[in-house]
Amino acid sequence: MNRRAAPDKALVAAIGNPDRGDDGVAALVARRLAGRLPEGVGLVVRSADLVSLIDAFAGLDALLCVDAVAPIAAPGRIHRIDVSLKDLPREILPVSSHACGLSETLALARTLGTLPGKAIVYGIEGLDFGVGAPMTPAVAAAAEEAADRILAEFSKGSPGGHAAVSP
Repeated sequence: MNRRAAPDKALVAAIGNPDRGDDGVAALVARRLAGRLPEGVGLVVRSADLVSLIDAFAGLDALLCVDAVAPIAAPGRIHRIDVSLKDLPREILPVSSHACGLSETLALARTLGTLPGKAIVYGIEGLDFGVGAPMTPAVAAAAEEAADRILAEFSKGSPGGHAAVSP
């Protein structure tokens, strides 16, 4: 008998362009998470076409997004933002290097009714987003801490501290 795997109930979406300096930090976080997420938690990496993710949101219990954000205080500072009920603050993602940025994608998913009830954004402050720029050392170092925080979200339960996400 062929058994299909149960669909993921949670998704970690790493957003960013590794060819634009600190914008590649989410891909680094994804590499740290690969093989370490609990069963029932999917992992995707996107550098463009974020709107295509909206279909993947349908039916999820929880969504965690990781993206580089504008410099506010210090490169590598990690922000955890609950976007379940409100949009991302403009000062975090004022502009995007993506065709349709994370703010717009999440707002559209909310409008379409596909945004999961628990939606968290981990924003890692970047400094240099230039084409071909190397990643800032403080931003690269933050990738491990961000991965650990994301794993902790699932070890204590689903994002937001609610009951554990089960497949």
